[in-house]
Amino acid sequence: MTKNPVSKTELQAIVQALGKDVHRFAGKTVLLTGGCGFLGRYIQAFFVFINRQTLAHPCRLISVDNLITAGPAAIRTLKARGVTTLQHDIIQPLKIEGRVDYIIHAAGIASPYYYRKYPLETLQVATSGTRHMLQLALEKRTESFVFFSSSEIYGDPDEKHVPTPESYRGNVACLGPRACYDESKRLGETLCYVFHQTHGVKAKIVRPFNVYGPGMQQADYRVLPNFAGRILAGKPVSIYGTGEQTRTFCYISDAVTGFLKVLLRGIQGEAYNVGNSNPEISMLELARLFGQVIRKKVHINRIEYPDAYPADEPMRRCPDLTKIRMQLAYEPVVPLKEGLRRFMKWAEKTYHPES
Repeated sequence: MTKNPVSKTELQAIVQALGKDVHRFAGKTVLLTGGCGFLGRYIQAFFVFINRQTLAHPCRLISVDNLITAGPAAIRTLKARGVTTLQHDIIQPLKIEGRVDYIIHAAGIASPYYYRKYPLETLQVATSGTRHMLQLALEKRTESFVFFSSSEIYGDPDEKHVPTPESYRGNVACLGPRACYDESKRLGETLCYVFHQTHGVKAKIVRPFNVYGPGMQQADYRVLPNFAGRILAGKPVSIYGTGEQTRTFCYISDAVTGFLKVLLRGIQGEAYNVGNSNPEISMLELARLFGQVIRKKVHINRIEYPDAYPADEPMRRCPDLTKIRMQLAYEPVVPLKEGLRRFMKWAEKTYHPES
C-alpha cells in the first residue's frame, strides 16, 4: 500500500472546520486505541499534521493497536514521527505513565468478514476493552473520552425510523452472525453511560455510518473495496441479493471532523450519529455511480449472500444528523461522487487487481 493515503488538503479542511477548538490539543496527551485501523491511521495523520503545522505546543499522541486485522500500511504507520506506538491488546488492562487528557477509543473489529472470523475478540474489545479504557479515563481524570460505537447498533430499522435518529432504540437480534458486533457495541455504550453517571467520566459516543476513503484495505471485504477491486480487474461487480438495499456513505475527512467535534464539544453521556445523510443510494445505483466516476460501464453480477457474509443485512441505513448539526455545527462537505473519485484515484495506485 502507499505510504500515506491522507491528503494534506483534507487535513487542513479538518483544522478549518474545528476552528479555534483545534488549539485545545496544544500541550496535551491524546491516547488513541485502534491506531492502525482505517479510521485510526487517519486520526494519527491529523495529529501529526497539527503538531507540525498548527499547534504552538505539540500534543503527545499515544497510539495503541493489537494488529489483529492491520495490513502492511498499518505496520509502517508505527514508525510515524512524533507518535508513541504500543502494540497492546486492550482486552488486557493498559498502564500509561503520566497524564492522559483525551482518549479516542476507536479499537474494534468492524468488517463483517473479520468479526465472523474473530467473534469472541469482537465481543471482548467492545466490552472488556471499553471498560479498561473507561477505568483509565477515571484514573487519569481525562478531559474527554469518545467511544466509537456503530450505526449497526440500530439493526434493521423500520421505515418510519429512516433516517434514523439517536433516540431510536434499535431492531437488533441478540442471536445471530451479526450479534457479536451489534450487541457488544450496544453494551459498550451502556458502559460509557454508567461510568459517566456513576463516576463522572466525561464520556461521549459516536455512531459512524459507512465511512470510506483512501486507506481502506482491499481485503476488508466491504462494498467499496470490493467494487474497486473488481472494477480494476475488469470484472463485473458482485452485488448480494436484490441490490435494492440502501446506504449512505461519509467521506473520511468529514467523518474525522465529526468525531473530533464530539470529542471536544459533545455533551457528556450522549451519543451522536456521524455520517452523511445524502444521498441514500442502493447498491445497484452505487455500481452505476462508479461507472460515472471511471467513465466506463460497470457490469453487475447479482449473487446470493456468501457464507462468509453475515445474514440479516439491514435493508436501509441512513442517519438523521439533526442533533450533531444543531449542537456542534457539523456538516459533511464532500459529495459522494467526488469522494469516490478520490478513493478510486488512490485505489488505482494501490490495489492489486483480482486474478
